[in-house]
Amino acid sequence: MSDATDPGETKKGFQFPTAYSILFALIALVAAATWLIPAGQYERVPNIELDKEVPVPGTYAPVDPNPQSIIDVFLAPIGGFYNPDSYEAAAIDVALFVIVIGGFLGVVTKTGAIDAAITRAMEKLKGRENWMIPILMAFFAVGGTTYGMAEESLAFYSLLIPVMLAARYDSVVAVAVILLGAGIGVMGSTINPFATVIASNAAGIAFTDGLILRLFLLLAGWLICVIYVMRYAARVKADPSRSIIADRRADIEKRFASHNAVDDHLPLTPTRIMVLIIFGLTFAVMIWGVSSQEWWMAKMSALFIASSILIGLVSWMGEEGFIDSFMDGARDLLGVALVIGIARGIVVIMDAGNITDTILHAGENSLAGLSGVGFINMMFGIEVALSFFVPSSSGLAVLTMPIMAPLADFSEVSRDLVVTAYQSANGLVNLINPTFAVVMGGLAIGGVPYDRWLKFMWPLLLILALLIMGALSVAVMIG
Repeated sequence: MSDATDPGETKKGFQFPTAYSILFALIALVAAATWLIPAGQYERVPNIELDKEVPVPGTYAPVDPNPQSIIDVFLAPIGGFYNPDSYEAAAIDVALFVIVIGGFLGVVTKTGAIDAAITRAMEKLKGRENWMIPILMAFFAVGGTTYGMAEESLAFYSLLIPVMLAARYDSVVAVAVILLGAGIGVMGSTINPFATVIASNAAGIAFTDGLILRLFLLLAGWLICVIYVMRYAARVKADPSRSIIADRRADIEKRFASHNAVDDHLPLTPTRIMVLIIFGLTFAVMIWGVSSQEWWMAKMSALFIASSILIGLVSWMGEEGFIDSFMDGARDLLGVALVIGIARGIVVIMDAGNITDTILHAGENSLAGLSGVGFINMMFGIEVALSFFVPSSSGLAVLTMPIMAPLADFSEVSRDLVVTAYQSANGLVNLINPTFAVVMGGLAIGGVPYDRWLKFMWPLLLILALLIMGALSVAVMIG
């Protein structure tokens, strides 16, 4: 599970770069841009409600350039892990959480409980496996719209992929259920404190303003994604050769040992039932902690370590067996953890080169004098572009809302529409964003090459973009 591409592939001709190559190339390109784009910054003032410094509209001014060198390019991934001076949070806690999740899953897999449960579930669901897709996508969408489920979703990939393989789908279906489910929830955020609430506070409005439109985008987006994924899943089940990763299926099945669940018919013993209970309770406690207790990666990592130890004791695998299983599982997700840090390095370069505010200022200038419909759609496009470089919903809100919201007043556009445009753009881009660690991490776990994910996603992205732009335009016209 070390990367989204298979280094062992020997096909002749052009091979799409690995996730590592893509991200390093983006870091290098952004570093080169710091030599060409003028450096500049907005003045910033503390915002007590946001507990952050926010840019002040109309205060952009040139500053001394700080072009990034080749040394900075190689330092950027390291800085991505721990750099505190960025709109993005440091990645080290997320990377460690991923490694701990790998260890936890390694211990659970060793017990055979997951394989036995999959066998039993497939027997019960035979002929009705497709209902898993809308139900699970609704679950993840609720997480996205309420608390911005993102990095937390990485814990679910290794759980869901074997289930989808056993149902005779492919890992693309599993990745889509999680990534699109949570992503569409963020795109249609309702009470998400890391997107809607922060952006509304920065825009000077109540976060409930514009709630009806966001609910519409959430429900319509979820329905579109469910239909899209179910149609693909049905094609793959009917003809496995139509999978966009058909040539990788054997390797992915071997990686997740899903064939054992089907061929060996492991019995669901009392010990395995107890392991499954602990397994399920662990995720339930994680969701409770994140949604109501403001847990972040450290506490979640501690939870999975404790659960790993408890499962090791229940299954009597012994100290050596437990350590070996945990380390094997952690090793499988080490590559994902590295991708997370590298992805954050892009923002490190932009901020160090003083070009982040320059890009924002260019967007500010492009909005001047537009009609209401033109303004909201241009602003949506600007937020789409900025999301590629600042994938964090909270970081993008703090960066852009203090500038964009006041500009809406001149075009007689309601500020709640600015908030909706921002979060819709961010949520849309983060379904495919190579600088978003959740995308690259999920694809790496699922063994889905990035270019094939783009091939799968581009029609859906077009449909969702038209939905958002149409909804925003109508909302402006009806006032």
